[in-house]
Amino acid sequence: MKKLVVAVSMVCVSMGVAAQPTKYEPIKPVAPVKVENPALVELGTKLFFDPRLSRSGFISCNSCHNLATGGVDNLKTSVGDYWAQGPINSPTVLNSFGQVAQFWDGRAKTLEEQAAGPIANPLEMASTHELAVEVISSIPGYRAEFKKVFGDDKVDIKRITDAIAAFEMTLVTPNSRFDQWLKGDSKALTAEEKAGYQLFKSSGCTMCHAGEKLGGDKFMKMGLVKPYKTTNTATGVHALSGKDQDRMTFKVPMLRNVELTYPYFHDGEAQTLEEATRLMGDLQLGKRYTDKEVAQIVAFLKTLTGEQPKIAYPILPPSSNATPIFDPWAKKK
Repeated sequence: MKKLVVAVSMVCVSMGVAAQPTKYEPIKPVAPVKVENPALVELGTKLFFDPRLSRSGFISCNSCHNLATGGVDNLKTSVGDYWAQGPINSPTVLNSFGQVAQFWDGRAKTLEEQAAGPIANPLEMASTHELAVEVISSIPGYRAEFKKVFGDDKVDIKRITDAIAAFEMTLVTPNSRFDQWLKGDSKALTAEEKAGYQLFKSSGCTMCHAGEKLGGDKFMKMGLVKPYKTTNTATGVHALSGKDQDRMTFKVPMLRNVELTYPYFHDGEAQTLEEATRLMGDLQLGKRYTDKEVAQIVAFLKTLTGEQPKIAYPILPPSSNATPIFDPWAKKK
């Protein structure tokens, strides 16, 4: 009897009639955010958008993680200080909390640690933590907000990154059409989208892309079945561990809002979802998808776009006479 049930289930899936989710689905809906400290989030919002955390006074966190474009900059690799070309594709900041680690190679364990990195990275914001603290400390409006949030007006890098991380934790995208389907709305997806999801599961994609975020919870070698060929020099976890078995091992990217976060992969080489789907099938699963199968999977992936955070562009407190003067064109020391 059990074999008959399994056989019938497989036939139904192949015919695209799996109209309702089961309680065993490998993907879970995104939970709405709960803000516990509004004042800290408000401070973090301003700091996230404030370019004065950079050496040039021009680059902010939002420059590479643009909240108007899915939390990314839609470039293969980002533009940094002095128009430097970044070494790797910028991951989305949306739904970024709660991952196994931050950055493609996992070198930051928390959002707070991640927020500190770009400020002092010479290819990104190119400031120093000391200068960033000096700049923020020199702005009376910020000092007042730090006192409101922390009880005194002391500014240090930990408080700056704690505030930025608190804001980033609010950047979740619930209520995608796929989530609506998971919650029981059988009409939320088309037949093609449901077929794409069934193919996504049956192919083995959910071995890496599952849970609430469809990724972000493990590291995986890029090119499990076939080597991945790229001119990008990033080697992933290998750069930290020095172990040869870690070469080309990267954090599995989240697929939430993947329709918005092109181009794809750590090197940004895949410009379209179609191209990324074909390559992942071939390199990771050993599968050659047909054009119809690619279209079905892409249709499913586009249902993962959730409600984007509604952010009011913050009005930043003005600099004071004591604030260091920014010169984007100053010669490198």
